[in-house]
Amino acid sequence: MDHAYPIVTLQTALEHGLSEQEYGWIREILGRVPTYVELGLYSVMWSEHCSYKNSILELKRLPRKGRRVLVSAGEENAGVLDIGDGLGVCFKIESHNHPSAVEPYQGAATGVGGILRDIFTMGARPIAALNSLRFGALTVPRNRELLRGVVRGIADYGNCFGVPTVGGEVYFDSSYDENPLVNAMAVGIVEHGKMARAAAEGPGNPVFVVGAATGRDGIHGATFASEELSEKSEQRRPSVQIGDPFKEKLLLEATLELIESGVLVGIQDMGAAGITCSCTETAARGKSGIRLDVDRVTRREESMTAYEVCLSESQERMLAIIRRGGEGTAKRIFAKWDIHADEVGTVSEDDRFVVHENGQQVADVPAAHLVLGGGAPEYRRPFTRPRHLDALLAFDPTHLPEPDNFNEVLEKLLASPNIASKRWIYEQYDHTIGANTRIGGGRCDAAILRVPGTRKGLALTVDCNSRYVAVDPQRGAALAVFEGARNVACAGARPIGITNCLNFGSPMNPETYYFFHEAVTGIAEACRSLDIPVTGGNVSFYNETRDKSVLPTPVIGMVGLIEDVDRTVAMGFKDEGDFVALLGTPGPDIGASEFLSVIHGTVAGAPPRLDMESNLQLIELLAELADLGLVKSAHDLSEGGLAVTVAEMCIAGKLGCVLTFPWKGRAVESLFAESAGCVVVSVEHGQWSGFRHAAERHSVPVQILGRVGGDLLVINDWIAMPVEQMEEIYEGAIPFLLGEGTAEYSS
Repeated sequence: MDHAYPIVTLQTALEHGLSEQEYGWIREILGRVPTYVELGLYSVMWSEHCSYKNSILELKRLPRKGRRVLVSAGEENAGVLDIGDGLGVCFKIESHNHPSAVEPYQGAATGVGGILRDIFTMGARPIAALNSLRFGALTVPRNRELLRGVVRGIADYGNCFGVPTVGGEVYFDSSYDENPLVNAMAVGIVEHGKMARAAAEGPGNPVFVVGAATGRDGIHGATFASEELSEKSEQRRPSVQIGDPFKEKLLLEATLELIESGVLVGIQDMGAAGITCSCTETAARGKSGIRLDVDRVTRREESMTAYEVCLSESQERMLAIIRRGGEGTAKRIFAKWDIHADEVGTVSEDDRFVVHENGQQVADVPAAHLVLGGGAPEYRRPFTRPRHLDALLAFDPTHLPEPDNFNEVLEKLLASPNIASKRWIYEQYDHTIGANTRIGGGRCDAAILRVPGTRKGLALTVDCNSRYVAVDPQRGAALAVFEGARNVACAGARPIGITNCLNFGSPMNPETYYFFHEAVTGIAEACRSLDIPVTGGNVSFYNETRDKSVLPTPVIGMVGLIEDVDRTVAMGFKDEGDFVALLGTPGPDIGASEFLSVIHGTVAGAPPRLDMESNLQLIELLAELADLGLVKSAHDLSEGGLAVTVAEMCIAGKLGCVLTFPWKGRAVESLFAESAGCVVVSVEHGQWSGFRHAAERHSVPVQILGRVGGDLLVINDWIAMPVEQMEEIYEGAIPFLLGEGTAEYSS
């Protein structure tokens, strides 16, 4: 059946999300008015989600090279770093924010599915998933439903697929009321010689669409992700894909066997922009073209047009280019795993992406002109520093009165959803599937996984304090990188690389773009200081509703390497009588803190100072202390300051401690300042001398705070609280806010 497509005009292009200037460029490239199908191809490929047109010039400032880099950012589906023993770690983080806002279960589930496909199309077997989530206040019913739906979607997909969800972070702020953030990260292991490419090479080689049938779900999903949420967003539910984790598990096994077979030329996940993106990106990488016959694509729904087939974002699909003559082998592998495969086209010598429907040519465009790094637009957006930042940074928290009762302050902080236990969330995730998880489920500053077949381990974490970024974006983003580095170091690892997910409002707002520009600067500076690369990631703009933007949220996914996984360190206190010590130099860093937010209802003041050199010394010391077995527990000082850090160590170890130490200045700062570059550790008495000498070698200050023991947390004469009481508050806060607990604690 022939389809009558609408006539293309400027108005049609504008309705597709293209600008008048971009429509003019398309006409210039083609030398004519585009067909309706061609307009659809350009609209999705030139969307911000696919083209990074408003961010790529900034992202080029991030460091991408390093001695461990095997595949760098942007080269393939995901970056890969060498971890020795002929193995690489493949990892990436991406957002699925808008879909999760309108359909939280499927939006979150398919976010997990998409990032897993990016990993296994590299030839890597996924060994872990993590996530970074942001929601509005849990006192709002819709936010509670969003949280429940997102967590259930992540849990169901990961658990059914068979990958452990080992870590993450969850924060709550009113700026996310209508714009939740759902960032999914996946990690896999690949042998050096078995990495796959996402390139279409070899004229005449057949092109296959592999996996699920193509439906209408997700059409214009990439465009949807490149615009603000509004009252009409609910009508975009069809733009949210539907996931099938069981099908994806079969697709994983078939893909890895196909790579082993030697008949595979290239392979790419079908995510945003579906067949269009996978065809044009693989063709551009291979400096070739692809001829596509959409009539050969198996469809889930009747009467689908070439426009719909090309733009569909149905899940669990891959594009595979097979070496000519290897079709039989490929088909046998797909049949073995009960995976449907359609031979839909061929690689061509030219650079054209040509689409046929019912024997008629409906699109003929230069493939490279559609893609990032080819002909897609690149804009350098203007930015302006917001005036309100001066007042925020000038705020002096020392003018606030000291609380009368520090026990009550600690109770309120432990009950804050940003600090309280996330057990309600992570217990829905299976974090032990695959038998490689050594430490997960909130017991360590980073999740620890064994590298199969070796003694090595990986430490994984995701981090970002959005309040810091909202007050000082450059320092706040750098703090997020170093927070991740300290977290993996507390576990005994050395940081080797990051992936990032940069969540911001509209790039068309110069003040919003200022935060983005400065955050990229901070990330670049921090990574260069740590001498680690950015291996890839994602930018998510337009996280705003009615001109109200989310807090700037540049999420950092950090990977660390441990040479001996048996030398990892958890956060909980281990034995009575152990010394409790503070590594690093604390300061009066109460600005932009959880204390100010919870107790005084304000987000203001300069975020913690960041001395990169002293942090580097601390990070190397922590890894060495773990190597030598000189510390029993370690926990980075972050939200809530020293009091919350030690309280969490007491709760994790079910042991109290008595801390008596001198402090110059106000008690509120010693207890709740969030000094960057400080870690609390516990050390056995007999190991103290070796511990102290190691700290001296690395020029890291050490202060004895007290001893582990008893069933109370005691800090000078300021705080005295039973561990059992702290645990009840800490564990009960989020269930209570969700209406599922009995504890009457809330911040």
